[in-house]
Amino acid sequence: MLRITVTGDSETRTCKLEGKVCGPWVAELDHSWRTELAGSPGLVVDLGGVSFVDAAGKALLARMHARGAKLLASTPFTQGIVDEIVRCAGTGSRQWCAALWILLLLGFSPALRAQAPATLRLTLHDAVQMALQQNPQVQIAGLNLAQSEEDRKISRSGLLPQASLGAFEQVHRVNIQALIGIPFPGFPQHVGPYEVFQAGPGFSVPIFDLTLWRRWQASKSNVTSTTAQEQTVREQVAALVVSQYLGGLRAAADVKSAQSRVDLAQALFDQAGDLKKNGVGTGIDVLRANVELQNESQRLINSQTQLKTTLYGLARLLNLKPEQNIELADEMSFFQTPAIAVDQSLEAALANRPEMKALAARREALRREQEAARAERLPKLSFGGNWAYQGLTTPAAAIPTYVYSGNLDVPLFTGGRIQAQVAHAALEVRKLDQQRQEQTNQIVLDVKTAVAQLESARHEVDVANLGVDLAREEVTQARDRFTAGVANNIEVISAQDALSRANDNQIQALYRYNQARADLARATGQMQNLYSR
Repeated sequence: MLRITVTGDSETRTCKLEGKVCGPWVAELDHSWRTELAGSPGLVVDLGGVSFVDAAGKALLARMHARGAKLLASTPFTQGIVDEIVRCAGTGSRQWCAALWILLLLGFSPALRAQAPATLRLTLHDAVQMALQQNPQVQIAGLNLAQSEEDRKISRSGLLPQASLGAFEQVHRVNIQALIGIPFPGFPQHVGPYEVFQAGPGFSVPIFDLTLWRRWQASKSNVTSTTAQEQTVREQVAALVVSQYLGGLRAAADVKSAQSRVDLAQALFDQAGDLKKNGVGTGIDVLRANVELQNESQRLINSQTQLKTTLYGLARLLNLKPEQNIELADEMSFFQTPAIAVDQSLEAALANRPEMKALAARREALRREQEAARAERLPKLSFGGNWAYQGLTTPAAAIPTYVYSGNLDVPLFTGGRIQAQVAHAALEVRKLDQQRQEQTNQIVLDVKTAVAQLESARHEVDVANLGVDLAREEVTQARDRFTAGVANNIEVISAQDALSRANDNQIQALYRYNQARADLARATGQMQNLYSR
């Protein structure tokens, strides 16, 4: 996998690469270079996060360097690649350059390939990992967590000393008569104008403020809650990807099954035609076989369309580019029925589900907010002051001055605000308790339902497998009877329909089994542990 991060402005842009510059990711980099990075005069390619580069990747980096891009390396591996490319460009090493251009001419260069990127083969594990890194909902959850961390820092700053540095120069002119209210004979009407200059630091330190302390504790609980919410989003995205991938495997199995039935229908149609030519069969037999062939062909088209649309949905969950094609690499595992390796107990579900963790942390935050509201009734003690140079006209005439003060604030009457805040927080806690009970009931229902569906699906798979075997034997015997002239091809057509239903039942049973495994993992909060590790 290759991650491409572009930063900078129109004059200087940095393209940071992380991962492997090989295979289909070379085409991805080449596409970004020709579109997003086109026309960047000061392009810098940062190879610090690159762990592997194949021949096609070296060829592309060499072309980028030849077009003016600066290659930046920070590891011995990438430094060796950069030195090799620069040496080729600077000293004219003909052998290395010739080999490089041979690779380009042989088609290793993405520029000589078709514009569409190479097909991306994904296992279920790869798909889940990619979604947990690239899905927009996961990214938004991560940003929410980062915001929660910053809110915690803001709350903590209220408990720490604050310092500032200020300077000002003012010009004063005061009307003495207006200030006193009556004129005084022999005294001037006004004083000034005169200048006042002051510059120096100021500070404040909260000594005792329980409200600020409780709010900081609440912000820490909010971080824990947001972390659990992020985990909830990751579990949900993983569940969606697994379900979509299983849907793709089901659609792929439908395509293969439909194709095999088309081949069988074609063989029976050809057989009916041969028997008619030899005078053994009849025209109605050929007609029946042709109708069955067209029906199976239509089912094949529908199955292929369903597979395409399912893969489009998977690409959307993975946040891939629209032109990127996907191929499922776990098709064979769809027909396997391994046991699920998760703790199926209700205790494990209640302990592992991130929704419960988020509710618990949110309740703790609300309790701290309630305590913070109560603490506003308590006195607050703080210490502050400033030290400055102060004087008239110029800084040279200023002398040191200072002010130090201790402040005690005792709330006497707040108009019922504090009581209302406490009551509001208490109501929020009660609401959250109800949500927690509802979530507990939902988890219990999810686990019991998933366990029951898993057991049922396991038995359905056994019955469906037996049904397919019997249906295939029925088709074989019907074909033998038709070939021997004992019966017409009505029996063969009926056996074909029975085999088609048996195949559909088998695929549906396998899909339900695999989906039930995923549902149980989701219900017990172990989706990532099962599918991404």
